[in-house]
Amino acid sequence: MRIIAGDLKGRRLAPVRGGMRPTAAKVREAVFNILGAAVAGVKVLDLFAGTGALGIEALSRGAAAAVFVEDHPQSLKVLRRNLDDLGLLERAAVWALPVAAALKKLAGRGECFGLAFLDPPYGGEVAAVAVAALASLNLLAPGARVVVEHSRRETLPEACGRLRRHEVRRYGDTQVAIYLFEEQEQT
Repeated sequence: MRIIAGDLKGRRLAPVRGGMRPTAAKVREAVFNILGAAVAGVKVLDLFAGTGALGIEALSRGAAAAVFVEDHPQSLKVLRRNLDDLGLLERAAVWALPVAAALKKLAGRGECFGLAFLDPPYGGEVAAVAVAALASLNLLAPGARVVVEHSRRETLPEACGRLRRHEVRRYGDTQVAIYLFEEQEQT
């Protein structure tokens, strides 16, 4: 797996062996083409980070900093290795916690993000629950984008608090929903 564009273009990311489903390069490329200049200078939150591919791609394309949340031991080891190998440790923080716990702690610290990635395991309600948790906390800047990768068999809400689904794209079994965080909740 390689970084697609930006300062780190072409650099390799170490994979997590067994059972993990990394975001396909064509999906990452499509997502970042949609996001365009919205990545530059923002603070990124990468939930269910795995190898860190989405957050690292954002850093490569000019994001100011990134927080990676992952609680799978093998994934954490690979994530930290990738950040170290790419010289990103100064612009990155890794939270080794379940997503729900990390979100509460980040909110308690007053963190604010302009871009968030959610790439939970497919199946169940994990993606929908994570979107609701993120929407319920004061972690997103007005105009922030939230990118959720999920199975096409899963249904995500059109709106959740101040998050409004802006578009949905399908890539085989993978579906990507992009939400915008509005300044005020619509009535």
